[in-house]
Amino acid sequence: MFSAATAAILVSMAMLLVRATRGPTVYDRILALNNFGTQTVLFIAVLNFLTGRPEFLDLALVYAMMNFISTIAVMKYCRFDSLAASIDQPEEAAKT
Repeated sequence: MFSAATAAILVSMAMLLVRATRGPTVYDRILALNNFGTQTVLFIAVLNFLTGRPEFLDLALVYAMMNFISTIAVMKYCRFDSLAASIDQPEEAAKT
């Protein structure tokens, strides 16, 4: 059962990589990579159950936090062209 889940996650990850390379907009590509990171966390969790190594769950949690923070940073950079811009500022003021 877990090997079927592993195969399904790997197929889904491959389709997400195709979406990340062919995405029509930059935001579609970013969200595809974010989803790829989420699938990686699921893959690590399934791998934990297959191998019986509980330390993999700690790695999955750390990877999930890094995936979330990096996605927010990349989205903010794409919108404001800077990580230092405040979200409260209008777009015109952020670009000056």
